[in-house]
Amino acid sequence: MTDAPKIFHNPRCSKSRQTLELLQQQGVEPEIIRYLETPPTAPQLLQILDMLGCEPRDMMRTKEAEYREQRLDNPELTRDQLVQAMIDTPKLIERPIVLANGKAVIGRPPENVLTIL
Repeated sequence: MTDAPKIFHNPRCSKSRQTLELLQQQGVEPEIIRYLETPPTAPQLLQILDMLGCEPRDMMRTKEAEYREQRLDNPELTRDQLVQAMIDTPKLIERPIVLANGKAVIGRPPENVLTIL
């Protein structure tokens, strides 16, 4: 997952669109992964978490209704259970996530991606 630059993109999200535009302004044409349509696999999410150096909740949209409805704030949930929740409900994955040069970053703010190019 670290060969060509990739962006886990939601075209309806303004930050995701701004990040993609910023990449393109830098001459980078990333592979666009519409993660709501094609959710990442558990191994992919685990690799991204390792690249980000964070835990699943750090990569989750905790203000989404689905987060509350699924009671994902339960401290007894395991890392694997949280990863599975992101696979089952990809809307919970923070966006955009950019992978480049063996590194990952969440594009919030979009300028964060410049640190890995």
